[in-house]
Amino acid sequence: MNSIVDNPQASTICALATAPGGAIGIIRVSGPQTFEILSHVFTKDLSQVAPNTIHYGYVVESDAAHHQAPIDEVLVSVFHAPHSYTGEDSVEISCHGSRYILNKVLELLVKNGCRMAKPGEYTMRAYLNGKMDLSQAEAVADLISSTNRATHQMAMSQLRGRISSELSQLRDQLLKLTSLIELELDFSDHEDLEFADRTELLQLTQHISQHIDKLTLSFKTGRAIKYGVPVAIVGKTNVGKSTLLNRLLKDERAIVSDIHGTTRDTIEDSIDINGVNFRFIDTAGIRQTTDTIEKIGIERTFQTIEKAQIVLWLIDETPSATEIQEMADRCKNKRLIVVQNKIDKSENEKNINISPLDSLVIRISAKKGDGIDYLESAIYQAADIPELNENDVIVTNARHYEALCRAQESLTHVTEGLELQLSGDLLAEDLRQVLEILAEITGGEITPNEVLGNIFKHFCVGK
Repeated sequence: MNSIVDNPQASTICALATAPGGAIGIIRVSGPQTFEILSHVFTKDLSQVAPNTIHYGYVVESDAAHHQAPIDEVLVSVFHAPHSYTGEDSVEISCHGSRYILNKVLELLVKNGCRMAKPGEYTMRAYLNGKMDLSQAEAVADLISSTNRATHQMAMSQLRGRISSELSQLRDQLLKLTSLIELELDFSDHEDLEFADRTELLQLTQHISQHIDKLTLSFKTGRAIKYGVPVAIVGKTNVGKSTLLNRLLKDERAIVSDIHGTTRDTIEDSIDINGVNFRFIDTAGIRQTTDTIEKIGIERTFQTIEKAQIVLWLIDETPSATEIQEMADRCKNKRLIVVQNKIDKSENEKNINISPLDSLVIRISAKKGDGIDYLESAIYQAADIPELNENDVIVTNARHYEALCRAQESLTHVTEGLELQLSGDLLAEDLRQVLEILAEITGGEITPNEVLGNIFKHFCVGK
């Protein structure tokens, strides 16, 4: 099977770049034969027109006698290499959104020399043609899938090259000193010759290590923002967990019943709070039971607590000392919020004592909605998501995180080597590894086709 990285610039590709079903559909064409192919299907010759212009005409189908039958009335946007998204000659055909019309136009393009683009191939070509580096190319997919303010800001920051710029500065500093060490090796006959100041190099490696630590630590925040902060709703049966989930989601997502043990599996859905996505998981009620299915659900509740970043412990009466201790043990390293529910009932008007558990207690009525705004605010605060701006660099990509961890490991070897006064050839080898690893993130070195194919195959067709 051919990869999208097998000589991609040799062919001209086409694809629908908009979701089907709208009033307008845009078809992208990119590659060396773009204008030649368009001359066979469009009523105007585009080979000599000015770049960055839009042209009105008809997509037509010609028969054997060269009679032309109009398919659609369209606008064609023209882009000349290298000033296009892909860096190639490109056009975008704006058609009416009929599925028949769009499929017919694609059929005509393929008949006249195009091939259908593979997922991510346009952005792949943009990367290969130097329009963006690899981290920016990956940000395109994140931008398309962004669902709230925070995910949009992170994607835009990466697309604008914030990560690339940060890594580039670190690599430039390392490269300078690596070159000096390697120059020393060229003059190895002169034992006393030292071009690279070891004290300066040690300070630099420590400085870069701190930067990499900052980036790797941001990965937890980045993943939480990108995929949603996981919030587990736990408590006894019939305490109002499903009612609370429905209230937060503003939808009847979970079945609500007075029968104990109604929820036997986790139910998950997401909402946006202050521009950040939160994934709420309603769990099976915790109680002693002989029901095999319910036992499995309760075990999944405990597994959900393990994976959650925030735990909402819903109670409607004072828990026992054993229950408090069990929850404290299970929620170590979690943000625990105790939620006293059913405050609309007379027997629950008073505050519940959870001493000695050190946790915020919020009083609500999930049924009536009292206190929900306060609870949402507390959940947002518990997530501890920093206010992002366009200059913040947050790592969201697992590939980047893994590379940064490897770079940090190699930097540690450099630091240890400097402290042990190891020879320059050993230091140079570790420094080269750091440079190569950092380059993997942006694609500064030749990246294997397998890696590129794996990155871009997850893109949507047309991008």
